[in-house]
Amino acid sequence: MSTYATPGAGPAVYDPLTLPADDNVNRYTFCVELKGGQWFLQKGKMIAYYGAIEFNGIGHGRLDRLVRTSFHSPLHASDWVVAQGSGKMLLADRAFDVNSYDLDDGNLTIRAGNLLAFQPSLALKQSIVPGFLTLIGTGKFVAASNGPVVFMEPPIRVDPQALVGWADCPSPCHHYDHSYMAGVLGGLRAVTGFGGVSGEEHQFEFVGAGTVLLQSTETLMAEAATGAVPSEPGVPGGGSTAPGGHGPQSSGAPRLPGQLGDLQRRFGL
Repeated sequence: MSTYATPGAGPAVYDPLTLPADDNVNRYTFCVELKGGQWFLQKGKMIAYYGAIEFNGIGHGRLDRLVRTSFHSPLHASDWVVAQGSGKMLLADRAFDVNSYDLDDGNLTIRAGNLLAFQPSLALKQSIVPGFLTLIGTGKFVAASNGPVVFMEPPIRVDPQALVGWADCPSPCHHYDHSYMAGVLGGLRAVTGFGGVSGEEHQFEFVGAGTVLLQSTETLMAEAATGAVPSEPGVPGGGSTAPGGHGPQSSGAPRLPGQLGDLQRRFGL
């Protein structure tokens, strides 16, 4: 995709009047137009904005009524803010593909890290599947993916690493290849609970009516601490440097690793 409006004319330069409204600027950037309204926004996904827009955390008192009706995931509350005001807001996520989707009285479950923003007319709930969130209702949301998204009908078995989400169909179940289950690796999994890292050995199985969303790669988007400022030269607030200039100096308690994400960060610790 070219970034030039006309070949040989130089890069396209946007201003508030030429930016699209609630549409893609390019495959990596989406523009949300606020007209005195509100959007829920994952921290760290706004790269720039025009106009008078303010950002408040989920626990902000003035937003209690909005949160009661539209945000029902305490595990992820520290990762989100509410953007409100008037102007145009640019969203992106580490140069991954970004697109908007419309739900019409629908029900869609998506990886928590892939969901960038959504309108308050949608209600966000915590899925029973770890690492996923569910949107219910009518409205627009913005999501990122590692490569373009393809839409498939069940019944289908999906490599877990390629799965972005599913709409209007039951939650998946695990499926393991018979030869894998009967082999040495299957025996180790029965004892330890670990294994099944290949999509040829382990899949998510979807049945019934609905739509399954797949990204066109088996590489998941790496989880990043939301709103983190990189420790890089010239970046204000990018962390302190250890004595002798040998990199950033860590402070505070050590972070706890985990397959379900950084729980300390999610609870604001």
